[in-house]
Amino acid sequence: MSSKITIIGAGSVGATIAYTLSTQDIASEIVLIDINKQKVEGEVLDIAQGTCFRDPIAITAGEYADAKDSDIVIITSGIARKPGQTRIELTQTNVDILKSITPEIVAAAPNALYVIVSNPVDIMTYVFTKISGLPENQIVGSGTLLDTARLRCGLSEHFKVAQKNIHAYVFGEHGDTSFVPWTGAYISGVSVDEYYKLLRSMGRDVEELDKPGMLEYVQKSGGRIIANKGATFYAISAAVCKLCSILSSSSDSMATVSSMMHGEYGIEDVCLSTLTLVGPEGIRGKVPMRMNKGEIEQLQASANALKAVIAQIDL
Repeated sequence: MSSKITIIGAGSVGATIAYTLSTQDIASEIVLIDINKQKVEGEVLDIAQGTCFRDPIAITAGEYADAKDSDIVIITSGIARKPGQTRIELTQTNVDILKSITPEIVAAAPNALYVIVSNPVDIMTYVFTKISGLPENQIVGSGTLLDTARLRCGLSEHFKVAQKNIHAYVFGEHGDTSFVPWTGAYISGVSVDEYYKLLRSMGRDVEELDKPGMLEYVQKSGGRIIANKGATFYAISAAVCKLCSILSSSSDSMATVSSMMHGEYGIEDVCLSTLTLVGPEGIRGKVPMRMNKGEIEQLQASANALKAVIAQIDL
Protein backbone atom coordinates (compact mmCIF):
# COMPACT_ATOMS: atom_id res chain seq x y z
CA MET A 1 0.00 0.00 0.00
CA SER A 2 1.46 3.36 -1.03
CA SER A 3 1.84 6.06 1.62
CA LYS A 4 1.79 9.81 2.00
CA ILE A 5 5.30 10.81 3.01
CA THR A 6 6.30 14.31 4.12
CA ILE A 7 9.95 15.35 4.12
CA ILE A 8 11.09 18.29 6.24
CA GLY A 9 14.22 19.82 4.73
CA ALA A 10 15.04 20.13 1.02
CA GLY A 11 18.82 20.13 1.32
CA SER A 12 20.98 17.48 -0.34
CA VAL A 13 19.68 14.67 1.89
CA GLY A 14 16.00 15.64 1.91
CA ALA A 15 15.86 16.30 -1.84
CA THR A 16 17.68 13.05 -2.63
CA ILE A 17 15.26 11.12 -0.41
CA ALA A 18 12.35 12.75 -2.26
CA TYR A 19 13.88 11.86 -5.62
CA THR A 20 14.64 8.28 -4.59
CA LEU A 21 11.11 7.82 -3.24
CA SER A 22 9.75 9.17 -6.54
CA THR A 23 11.44 6.31 -8.40
CA GLN A 24 9.96 3.62 -6.12
CA ASP A 25 6.47 2.41 -5.22
CA ILE A 26 6.60 3.25 -1.51
CA ALA A 27 4.78 6.60 -1.70
CA SER A 28 1.78 7.76 -3.70
CA GLU A 29 2.17 11.31 -2.40
CA ILE A 30 5.30 13.21 -1.38
CA VAL A 31 5.27 16.62 0.32
CA LEU A 32 8.58 18.49 0.55
CA ILE A 33 8.84 21.34 3.07
CA ASP A 34 11.70 23.79 3.56
CA ILE A 35 12.20 27.32 4.86
CA ASN A 36 13.82 28.12 1.50
CA LYS A 37 10.67 28.26 -0.66
CA GLN A 38 12.54 28.88 -3.92
CA LYS A 39 14.82 25.89 -3.38
CA VAL A 40 12.00 23.51 -2.49
CA GLU A 41 9.90 24.58 -5.48
CA GLY A 42 12.87 23.99 -7.77
CA GLU A 43 13.53 20.56 -6.32
CA VAL A 44 9.86 19.53 -6.64
CA LEU A 45 9.63 20.72 -10.26
CA ASP A 46 12.83 18.89 -11.17
CA ILE A 47 11.69 15.64 -9.52
CA ALA A 48 8.10 15.82 -10.78
CA GLN A 49 9.18 16.25 -14.40
CA GLY A 50 10.87 12.86 -14.26
CA THR A 51 7.80 11.01 -12.99
CA CYS A 52 6.15 10.61 -16.41
CA PHE A 53 8.16 7.39 -16.69
CA ARG A 54 6.35 5.77 -13.74
CA ASP A 55 2.82 5.31 -12.40
CA PRO A 56 1.25 8.61 -11.27
CA ILE A 57 2.59 10.12 -8.04
CA ALA A 58 1.85 13.50 -6.44
CA ILE A 59 4.88 15.59 -5.47
CA THR A 60 4.28 19.03 -3.98
CA ALA A 61 6.11 21.84 -2.20
CA GLY A 62 4.13 22.46 0.95
CA GLU A 63 3.74 24.05 4.36
CA TYR A 64 3.46 22.22 7.68
CA ALA A 65 -0.33 22.07 7.35
CA ASP A 66 0.11 20.05 4.13
CA ALA A 67 1.60 17.21 6.19
CA LYS A 68 -1.93 16.38 7.41
CA ASP A 69 -2.73 12.64 7.15
CA SER A 70 0.92 11.75 6.43
CA ASP A 71 1.79 8.13 7.11
CA ILE A 72 5.47 8.95 7.49
CA VAL A 73 7.28 12.22 8.24
CA ILE A 74 11.02 12.35 7.59
CA ILE A 75 13.00 15.11 9.35
CA THR A 76 16.28 16.04 7.66
CA SER A 77 16.45 19.72 8.71
CA GLY A 78 19.65 21.08 10.12
CA ILE A 79 23.05 22.47 9.24
CA ALA A 80 25.15 20.03 7.23
CA ARG A 81 28.41 18.68 8.59
CA LYS A 82 31.43 20.53 7.22
CA PRO A 83 34.79 18.94 6.31
CA GLY A 84 36.68 18.04 9.49
CA GLN A 85 33.66 18.70 11.70
CA THR A 86 32.27 15.97 13.95
CA ARG A 87 28.56 15.22 14.18
CA ILE A 88 28.55 16.20 17.85
CA GLU A 89 29.78 19.73 17.03
CA LEU A 90 26.54 20.26 15.14
CA THR A 91 24.44 19.47 18.16
CA GLN A 92 23.06 22.66 19.71
CA THR A 93 22.35 24.40 16.40
CA ASN A 94 20.44 21.45 15.03
CA VAL A 95 18.65 20.83 18.34
CA ASP A 96 17.40 24.43 18.23
CA ILE A 97 16.15 23.95 14.67
CA LEU A 98 14.37 20.75 15.69
CA LYS A 99 12.76 22.48 18.67
CA SER A 100 11.29 25.12 16.35
CA ILE A 101 9.98 22.54 13.86
CA THR A 102 8.52 19.94 16.23
CA PRO A 103 5.36 21.67 17.54
CA GLU A 104 4.21 22.63 14.04
CA ILE A 105 4.76 19.30 12.34
CA VAL A 106 3.37 17.22 15.23
CA ALA A 107 0.21 19.37 15.30
CA ALA A 108 -0.27 18.73 11.57
CA ALA A 109 0.52 15.00 11.59
CA PRO A 110 0.07 13.55 15.11
CA ASN A 111 -0.49 9.98 13.90
CA ALA A 112 2.47 9.71 11.52
CA LEU A 113 5.53 7.58 12.03
CA TYR A 114 8.52 9.93 12.35
CA VAL A 115 11.92 9.12 10.86
CA ILE A 116 14.66 11.33 12.30
CA VAL A 117 17.65 11.72 9.96
CA SER A 118 19.18 15.06 11.05
CA ASN A 119 22.59 14.76 12.68
CA PRO A 120 23.71 14.03 15.30
CA VAL A 121 20.86 11.57 14.77
CA ASP A 122 20.88 9.86 18.18
CA ILE A 123 20.74 13.19 20.02
CA MET A 124 18.07 14.49 17.65
CA THR A 125 16.00 11.34 18.12
CA TYR A 126 16.30 11.73 21.90
CA VAL A 127 15.29 15.40 21.79
CA PHE A 128 12.33 14.70 19.49
CA THR A 129 11.20 11.86 21.76
CA LYS A 130 11.35 14.17 24.79
CA ILE A 131 9.64 17.22 23.31
CA SER A 132 7.16 15.88 20.74
CA GLY A 133 4.70 14.32 23.18
CA LEU A 134 4.27 11.39 20.78
CA PRO A 135 4.30 7.70 21.78
CA GLU A 136 7.83 6.35 21.51
CA ASN A 137 6.84 3.66 19.01
CA GLN A 138 6.12 6.40 16.43
CA ILE A 139 9.70 7.73 16.54
CA VAL A 140 12.51 6.02 14.62
CA GLY A 141 16.02 7.42 14.25
CA SER A 142 17.92 6.33 11.14
CA GLY A 143 20.72 5.46 13.58
CA THR A 144 23.33 3.01 12.34
CA LEU A 145 21.26 1.79 9.40
CA LEU A 146 23.74 3.52 7.08
CA ASP A 147 26.74 2.30 9.11
CA THR A 148 25.41 -1.26 8.83
CA ALA A 149 25.04 -0.81 5.06
CA ARG A 150 28.65 0.40 4.89
CA LEU A 151 29.78 -2.60 6.94
CA ARG A 152 27.99 -5.01 4.63
CA CYS A 153 29.45 -3.25 1.61
CA GLY A 154 32.94 -3.63 3.06
CA LEU A 155 32.44 -7.28 4.01
CA SER A 156 30.96 -8.03 0.60
CA GLU A 157 34.03 -6.60 -1.11
CA HIS A 158 36.38 -8.47 1.22
CA PHE A 159 34.76 -11.89 0.94
CA LYS A 160 33.35 -11.47 -2.62
CA VAL A 161 29.89 -12.49 -1.48
CA ALA A 162 26.51 -10.83 -2.08
CA GLN A 163 25.55 -8.23 0.52
CA LYS A 164 22.13 -9.87 0.94
CA ASN A 165 23.89 -12.92 2.42
CA ILE A 166 25.62 -10.86 5.11
CA HIS A 167 24.01 -10.49 8.53
CA ALA A 168 26.32 -8.19 10.46
CA TYR A 169 25.46 -4.99 12.26
CA VAL A 170 26.86 -1.74 13.63
CA PHE A 171 25.57 -0.85 17.12
CA GLY A 172 25.70 2.24 19.31
CA GLU A 173 26.03 5.87 18.26
CA HIS A 174 25.96 6.87 14.60
CA GLY A 175 29.44 8.26 15.05
CA ASP A 176 32.82 7.76 16.65
CA THR A 177 31.76 5.34 19.42
CA SER A 178 29.95 2.91 17.14
CA PHE A 179 31.20 -0.67 17.04
CA VAL A 180 30.59 -4.02 15.38
CA PRO A 181 29.40 -6.84 17.66
CA TRP A 182 31.35 -9.52 15.79
CA THR A 183 29.88 -12.23 18.03
CA GLY A 184 26.65 -11.83 16.08
CA ALA A 185 28.16 -11.34 12.60
CA TYR A 186 27.21 -14.07 10.15
CA ILE A 187 27.36 -14.83 6.45
CA SER A 188 24.38 -17.03 5.62
CA GLY A 189 24.33 -18.74 9.01
CA VAL A 190 28.11 -19.12 9.28
CA SER A 191 30.11 -16.82 11.55
CA VAL A 192 32.49 -14.44 9.82
CA ASP A 193 35.51 -16.28 11.25
CA GLU A 194 34.15 -19.66 10.15
CA TYR A 195 33.35 -18.29 6.70
CA TYR A 196 36.97 -17.20 6.25
CA LYS A 197 38.15 -20.73 7.12
CA LEU A 198 35.53 -22.21 4.80
CA LEU A 199 36.75 -20.12 1.87
CA ARG A 200 40.36 -21.10 2.56
CA SER A 201 39.37 -24.79 2.63
CA MET A 202 37.80 -24.27 -0.82
CA GLY A 203 41.10 -22.93 -2.11
CA ARG A 204 39.92 -19.34 -2.29
CA ASP A 205 42.67 -16.74 -1.96
CA VAL A 206 41.17 -14.51 0.74
CA GLU A 207 42.92 -12.55 3.47
CA GLU A 208 41.89 -12.84 7.11
CA LEU A 209 39.53 -10.03 8.03
CA ASP A 210 41.08 -6.99 9.69
CA LYS A 211 38.22 -6.24 12.08
CA PRO A 212 39.56 -2.94 13.49
CA GLY A 213 40.31 -1.88 9.91
CA MET A 214 36.76 -2.73 8.83
CA LEU A 215 35.31 -0.66 11.69
CA GLU A 216 37.57 2.23 10.68
CA TYR A 217 36.29 1.91 7.09
CA VAL A 218 32.73 2.20 8.38
CA GLN A 219 33.40 5.10 10.72
CA LYS A 220 35.56 7.12 8.32
CA SER A 221 33.47 6.64 5.16
CA GLY A 222 31.26 9.67 5.80
CA GLY A 223 34.22 11.96 6.45
CA ARG A 224 35.99 10.62 3.38
CA ILE A 225 33.00 11.30 1.16
CA ILE A 226 32.53 14.80 2.60
CA ALA A 227 36.22 15.59 2.03
CA ASN A 228 35.97 14.41 -1.58
CA LYS A 229 32.58 15.76 -2.69
CA GLY A 230 31.32 18.03 0.09
CA ALA A 231 28.37 16.00 1.36
CA THR A 232 26.92 12.51 1.69
CA PHE A 233 23.41 11.87 0.43
CA TYR A 234 23.03 8.87 -1.90
CA ALA A 235 23.62 6.07 0.61
CA ILE A 236 21.68 7.71 3.46
CA SER A 237 18.81 8.29 1.03
CA ALA A 238 18.82 4.60 0.08
CA ALA A 239 18.86 3.64 3.77
CA VAL A 240 15.97 5.98 4.66
CA CYS A 241 13.89 4.80 1.70
CA LYS A 242 14.46 1.20 2.80
CA LEU A 243 13.27 2.21 6.28
CA CYS A 244 10.15 3.80 4.75
CA SER A 245 9.53 0.55 2.90
CA ILE A 246 9.77 -1.36 6.19
CA LEU A 247 7.39 1.08 7.90
CA SER A 248 4.91 0.67 5.02
CA SER A 249 5.11 -3.13 4.89
CA SER A 250 2.54 -5.65 6.12
CA SER A 251 4.97 -7.27 8.57
CA ASP A 252 7.94 -6.37 10.75
CA SER A 253 11.65 -6.41 9.91
CA MET A 254 14.91 -6.20 11.84
CA ALA A 255 16.92 -2.99 11.56
CA THR A 256 19.60 -1.12 13.46
CA VAL A 257 17.64 2.05 14.16
CA SER A 258 17.92 4.52 17.01
CA SER A 259 15.25 4.62 19.72
CA MET A 260 14.89 5.18 23.45
CA MET A 261 16.53 2.61 25.71
CA HIS A 262 14.70 1.31 28.76
CA GLY A 263 17.17 -0.91 30.58
CA GLU A 264 18.27 -3.07 27.64
CA TYR A 265 21.92 -4.05 28.12
CA GLY A 266 21.83 -1.96 31.32
CA ILE A 267 21.20 1.29 29.38
CA GLU A 268 18.51 3.86 30.24
CA ASP A 269 17.30 7.25 28.94
CA VAL A 270 19.32 7.60 25.75
CA CYS A 271 18.69 6.83 22.09
CA LEU A 272 21.12 4.65 20.15
CA SER A 273 21.04 1.73 17.75
CA THR A 274 20.66 -1.94 18.57
CA LEU A 275 18.83 -4.67 16.68
CA THR A 276 15.20 -3.53 16.67
CA LEU A 277 11.90 -4.93 15.41
CA VAL A 278 10.34 -2.29 13.16
CA GLY A 279 7.19 -2.34 11.06
CA PRO A 280 3.87 -0.70 10.23
CA GLU A 281 3.32 0.16 13.92
CA GLY A 282 6.77 1.72 14.18
CA ILE A 283 9.13 0.45 16.88
CA ARG A 284 7.92 -2.89 18.22
CA GLY A 285 10.81 -3.57 20.60
CA LYS A 286 14.50 -4.40 20.91
CA VAL A 287 15.75 -7.84 19.93
CA PRO A 288 18.47 -9.01 22.35
CA MET A 289 21.35 -10.15 20.19
CA ARG A 290 24.06 -12.42 21.50
CA MET A 291 27.03 -10.27 22.55
CA ASN A 292 30.03 -10.97 24.73
CA LYS A 293 30.88 -8.94 27.84
CA GLY A 294 33.30 -6.67 25.99
CA GLU A 295 30.73 -5.82 23.33
CA ILE A 296 28.09 -4.96 25.91
CA GLU A 297 30.65 -2.69 27.60
CA GLN A 298 31.29 -0.99 24.22
CA LEU A 299 27.56 -0.35 23.84
CA GLN A 300 27.40 1.09 27.35
CA ALA A 301 30.42 3.29 26.60
CA SER A 302 28.67 4.58 23.47
CA ALA A 303 25.56 5.34 25.53
CA ASN A 304 27.64 7.20 28.13
CA ALA A 305 29.33 9.30 25.42
CA LEU A 306 25.92 10.34 24.10
CA LYS A 307 24.65 11.10 27.61
CA ALA A 308 27.64 13.37 28.18
CA VAL A 309 26.61 15.40 25.13
CA ILE A 310 22.93 15.46 26.15
CA ALA A 311 24.00 16.85 29.54
CA GLN A 312 25.59 19.84 27.78
CA ILE A 313 22.73 20.83 25.47
CA ASP A 314 19.80 23.10 26.17
CA LEU A 315 16.65 21.05 25.82
